[in-house]
Amino acid sequence: MLKLNVPAIGPEEAEAAAAVLATGYLTQGPRAAEFEQVTAAHTGSRHAFATSSATTGLHLALVAMGVGPGDEVVLTDYSFPATANVIVQQGATPVFVDIRLDDFNLDPELLDAAITPRTKVIMPVHAFGLVADMDPINAIAARHGVPVLEDAACALGGTYHGRQAGAIATAGVFSYHPRKIITTGEGGMITTDDDAIAERIRVLRSHGAVRGSHYMSFVEAGFNYRLSDINAAIGIVQMSRLAQLLTTRRALAARYEHELQRIDEAVAPVTPAGREHTFQSYVVLLDPAVDRDRVIDEMRARGIETTIGTYSMHLQPYFRDRLGIADGALPHSTRAHYSALTLPLHTAMEESHVVTVVDALAESIRHSRARNA
Repeated sequence: MLKLNVPAIGPEEAEAAAAVLATGYLTQGPRAAEFEQVTAAHTGSRHAFATSSATTGLHLALVAMGVGPGDEVVLTDYSFPATANVIVQQGATPVFVDIRLDDFNLDPELLDAAITPRTKVIMPVHAFGLVADMDPINAIAARHGVPVLEDAACALGGTYHGRQAGAIATAGVFSYHPRKIITTGEGGMITTDDDAIAERIRVLRSHGAVRGSHYMSFVEAGFNYRLSDINAAIGIVQMSRLAQLLTTRRALAARYEHELQRIDEAVAPVTPAGREHTFQSYVVLLDPAVDRDRVIDEMRARGIETTIGTYSMHLQPYFRDRLGIADGALPHSTRAHYSALTLPLHTAMEESHVVTVVDALAESIRHSRARNA
């Protein structure tokens, strides 16, 4: 089976984790601090905070930005539901905005209409590793006096007009899940230049505590969202691989784009001028007449793992039932929900594997059409 993703883990990561185990210092400590420094330097951010996951990072950032009951957070509709779950967990309401189909990202032209006096934060998601169109998003946010939180879970190493993902707005959050560009097993990172937000994150991340000379004072009802030194040690090694991992992924993506020209029913992802894609996932958009789910089954039968792109959140029962959004109310997100297909892309692949995948995709589409005839 040609897997959808294979983490790029080697003996150096195992050695780094073993070295931490030998110290006996297993919770957040010097390796986590080093991981934060490396990430801050990479993004050009003043502050970086390692967290137990991107989800806890997003939640922590929203708390630090003051999001609470009665507030609204405006975000893309097309994302993994964790993006919206953290809003709900604060007693706030997610306000979903449709996407552009060419890049799967929030459509800035629809953003103004979604903002109300209750809007507390705008949260674009950098879909599949492509940074959202941040200049108009930031301009609209500034006009309304609202901070912007980048869900950059998939976009470490992605850029927008020379600026690194995670450092283009008020704050950003990365993921180190095994399907991401680099991994720590589980983990996340918040980046920001805002000193006030940084100070709240620093306190809230570790139980709301401020350490004194002999004991801690608990000044907030905080969380335990820390990343262990074991995970951080792996992350430091992974960061040293980042440039090469991105180069390999982009080369495979270029070969995909070339090979996909022979399939009329599959549109390759675009990279708009001024942006660098990480290709954390390689997601194509199938013709609406193609049964995407049947193609997934056909590809599996041919020994190739594929999956959906991600989720149109307003179609999910939890959000549909509580927010009362009609099915298909956000048409581009709905189309992507039913027609986007993720193809294998990881650094253990060779370009010959890309040809194999595209050959199988062409056959799967033809076979799916024949079964539907």
